[in-house]
Amino acid sequence: MDKNSLIECHRRIAPFIHLTPVLTSTLINDMVGTTIFFKCENFQKMGAFKMRGAVNAIMQLTEQQRIKGVVTHSSGNFAQALSLAAQSLGVNAYIVMPFNAPQVKKDAVRGYNGIISECEPNLAARESMAHQIVEEKGATFIHPSNDNDVILGQGTACKELLEIYPDLDCVFSPVGGGGLIAGTALAAKYFGNDCKVIGGEPFEVDDAYRSLQSGVIETNATANTIADGLKTQLGDKNFPIIRQNVERIIRVTEQEIIQAMQILWERLKIVCEPSSAVALAALIKEKEHFSGQKIGVIISGGNVDLAKLPFR
Repeated sequence: MDKNSLIECHRRIAPFIHLTPVLTSTLINDMVGTTIFFKCENFQKMGAFKMRGAVNAIMQLTEQQRIKGVVTHSSGNFAQALSLAAQSLGVNAYIVMPFNAPQVKKDAVRGYNGIISECEPNLAARESMAHQIVEEKGATFIHPSNDNDVILGQGTACKELLEIYPDLDCVFSPVGGGGLIAGTALAAKYFGNDCKVIGGEPFEVDDAYRSLQSGVIETNATANTIADGLKTQLGDKNFPIIRQNVERIIRVTEQEIIQAMQILWERLKIVCEPSSAVALAALIKEKEHFSGQKIGVIISGGNVDLAKLPFR
């Protein structure tokens, strides 16, 4: 996946996505001691960056593949993204979701005409049901994060940020399945000026942190985090990109995530979900290491259940 691949991807998906805004806050800058540029993918179509990768992946399919539809498994945001992307392109989307996924995300999937099959909240159950649908429907499986076309699509968010602010010292991204941070790393490599990429990850699901330490893909025994979008793990396509191009990953506690989320709501005046706040939480945690720098922060999504805000 070279620079031209990312350029072509961005050109291809541009008619189907929003060019999301970049916001700043003097109060947050003063609090952290850096100049921060927030790339607000919570304003993306369906409310998260994942629309980018979903559109690109479907657009790369043959006409015969599109006729038979697409299938994925997702706790929420990619489920919504693939459903909306498929609807926009006239394709059926079969979505495997854990039964305990946020109701607001299930409702959104159905609103985009996604066909939901619920499963137990573990990776094995997700994969098994998705495989079953592939066999029954002939649909093409699109992984939420471990797919080269998805990774390229996700990277266009950072590409847009760096086209406006090419002299950023670092870009912070949350880490879940690895698609966003891998795409961000590619964008920083090709469009940044010695721009480092740093991940934020909850302690409760720190498989990516441990994977960088060990050099192999690690898993999580449990996933007890408020950041419901980060409960998945790295894959064989995104991990090599991350291992080669991501500077490091900073782990944060649940309370640090909640505090960062509250800062974004109160100071930036935006709706963001807990997973989005992880990147800012990581920056705040080690702010002394980034003093005086220009920092990009990817706000990955804004799909949150307002009845379950952690700081109400």
